[in-house]
Amino acid sequence: MSTVPLSTTTDLKRQPSKFAQLRALLESKPTEFLMEAHNGLSARIVEEAGFKGIWASGLALSSQFGVRDNNEASWTQIVDMLEFMSDTTRIPILLDGDTGYGNFNNLRRLVRKLEQREIAGVCIEDKVFPKTNSFIYGERQPLADVDEFCGKLKAGKDSQNDPDFSIVARVEALIAGWGLDEALRRAEAYHGAGADAILIHSKLSQADEILAFAREWAGRAPLIIVPTKYYSTPTEVFRKADISVVIWANHLIRAAAAAMAEVAREIHATETLVNIEDQVAPVSEIFRLQGAEELLAAERRYTASPDAETGAIVLAATRGEGLESMTQERPKVMLPVAGIPLLRRLVDKFKRQNINHITTVTGYKPEAIDVKGISLVHNPDYALSGELSSLTCALEALSEDTIITYGDLLFRSYILRDLRHMPGNIVAVVDSAMPPGKTENIRDAAFCSQPDDRSLFRQDVDLLRVETQSETLHGRPSGRWIGMVRVAGEGRQWLLNALQALRQQEHFPQLGMPDLLNYLVANGHPIKVLYVNGHWLDVNNMEDLTRAGDFAHGHQQ
Repeated sequence: MSTVPLSTTTDLKRQPSKFAQLRALLESKPTEFLMEAHNGLSARIVEEAGFKGIWASGLALSSQFGVRDNNEASWTQIVDMLEFMSDTTRIPILLDGDTGYGNFNNLRRLVRKLEQREIAGVCIEDKVFPKTNSFIYGERQPLADVDEFCGKLKAGKDSQNDPDFSIVARVEALIAGWGLDEALRRAEAYHGAGADAILIHSKLSQADEILAFAREWAGRAPLIIVPTKYYSTPTEVFRKADISVVIWANHLIRAAAAAMAEVAREIHATETLVNIEDQVAPVSEIFRLQGAEELLAAERRYTASPDAETGAIVLAATRGEGLESMTQERPKVMLPVAGIPLLRRLVDKFKRQNINHITTVTGYKPEAIDVKGISLVHNPDYALSGELSSLTCALEALSEDTIITYGDLLFRSYILRDLRHMPGNIVAVVDSAMPPGKTENIRDAAFCSQPDDRSLFRQDVDLLRVETQSETLHGRPSGRWIGMVRVAGEGRQWLLNALQALRQQEHFPQLGMPDLLNYLVANGHPIKVLYVNGHWLDVNNMEDLTRAGDFAHGHQQ
């Protein structure tokens, strides 16, 4: 059976099946209307316009394939397209099934395949296979033998599983130049053979012969018309004639063809998009019709796992102490390293590992940040506040899997890769490569439950605390926290709760990321440690900036 977008499944449980919906339209006393559609996009447009049902026109379907309306598109190709149309809509589809694509046996298989895709019904015409469009020398087209066509109808009805699946018999006698009597004779025979409705077709520009048929038919079965040629007839006339269903048969494909031709000619002539951009649907509207938002919601619901989409928050609000001569017109993260700004290098690292939702917190000179592919949020109090104040500005970007990092980091790609696959609700990256002896120059010293044994096997190590005052370290640290942490799963709520509690403290504006890590550990939330051994650096002064150039060129590990 066809699938249904997540957002519609609840609604579908409350409404009749598509088969029952079409049957209700056919048997409705007020005149109902079907609108042509030829692919999934046009089907969704028809539904959103308010129509209760869709006519899958043979002319339109063949046209969207770029072939003639002469059964040049196979029935399997038609059914494949119908599946897309059914998947994207909740209203019934009546297929213009030409002659049933062959004899009674072809129709039996067609009915089964249509039901599997929740196509509510099929209309077949009493001509011979392969058919020709009714408006192309229609009077020369031979009609099927009545008894043979009745046998085809019976075979189709016997093959259906859902009692509400509808088979409509299309009478082409008026198209082929026969009189009203022949049209009525055929319609009565088809009704007797089990047809659920009769479609009477005409190529005249006036509705006289259609109305005459309706009077004589006298409501013996639901009656359907296609006023493509007699379009000027007021719709109220059809209502008074007790027409069950009116089909607007090919107008979306014709509208699309006209619009596409006009836009193509304009772009070819002017070699610019300026003149047409305001006349066409925005790309966002196409995304909406495709259901892009539903997919994003489904991803958030179903892929909250280590392989779920990872986001990033970059803390980049500072000007940079010790770099004032270089940052008069730009923040530190826009300083060039080997010709490429620090932030651009960081964003590229993320994107190479498919981390595309990147939010950067700005502060000093935000207008100077022109890195593409990121979202910006601003910390207006950056000059008087610390890292946690910046982080609170970006909490809307804190997803179920987020990397939080300083903006002045350079690192080898494997560090980010290993961090993404490290188990733990919160994981901090710690560099265990420290110079022997003195530790007074170590910033963000990390004390961990175990030292790095540098084995081939991943250690299970917890962070105990991060000390920022290197001159008063309590013991020998296990390494240095490099300024990068990953928050996933429950860790997201842990972090949000911790920030809420810390914001109640008077000195919150002065707190940094180490304070947040320490608070989490103190309140019983384990922070796992990913040990690295060098292969990164941060930029805090002119010497670091020089070293960063060597690092970027691979001269330094």
